[in-house]
Amino acid sequence: MKLSEGIFAAKLYELERQYGLMQSRLRLCQQEDHKKIRRELQKASDEYRENELLLKCSVESSRSPAVTALADAQLSYFMQAEKIMDQELPVYLRSETGTASESRTEASALYAEYAIDFAVQSAKYALLAALKAIDMQMNGSEKETKEGVTKNE
Repeated sequence: MKLSEGIFAAKLYELERQYGLMQSRLRLCQQEDHKKIRRELQKASDEYRENELLLKCSVESSRSPAVTALADAQLSYFMQAEKIMDQELPVYLRSETGTASESRTEASALYAEYAIDFAVQSAKYALLAALKAIDMQMNGSEKETKEGVTKNE
């Protein structure tokens, strides 16, 4: 089975698309004026909130307990990370940087770096989960093939 035909092809395409979009937006915004940055920030914030609402809907309305549990874990992580970013990081950094404004700026940069690190780790975890799923699928196919050969003999 080719990668483009694999069971994760659609998810891989979406991951690649989102990565490309993030990369191009960051590169462009580093060269733009402040008004452009604020528009992009608003757009990204709206997209983030939309995704958050979709996760909440999955938690509240999914018929699958597995989907509910996974969506709830993801939502809980995002909410906890946001709380740390908004409320705790500036306090931790205040003594290191001086002013409250400097603390919030430093906290924002630290959080952005952490979010990128988390995305990298998430990609590694996704690879591990996908490889496990493919291995299990292949184990099942091999078992079915062996059972079919045994029955035909």
